[in-house]
Amino acid sequence: MGHIKLFVQSSCAKCPQAKQVGATLKDEGFTVTEYDVGTADGLAEASFYSVQATPTIIVEDEQENAVADFRGEVPSAEAIKEIMGGI
Repeated sequence: MGHIKLFVQSSCAKCPQAKQVGATLKDEGFTVTEYDVGTADGLAEASFYSVQATPTIIVEDEQENAVADFRGEVPSAEAIKEIMGGI
């Protein structure tokens, strides 16, 4: 199964909704890693993925290739599960 990376920051109005989507997916058994771009580690990871807006959700396959991303928007948990089901 792939991996979901969630990039957030404290001043982001849409980030609480994105965190909820991440929590829902995690509760359903998906691997979700959250990065706070306000920290050095989060900013480093965000730089690697060219994240310039929050929230950003990146869906990766098992080989860590990005297969979908949502930048500055919050998709439904169902939309992400559909993508995860295809990889």
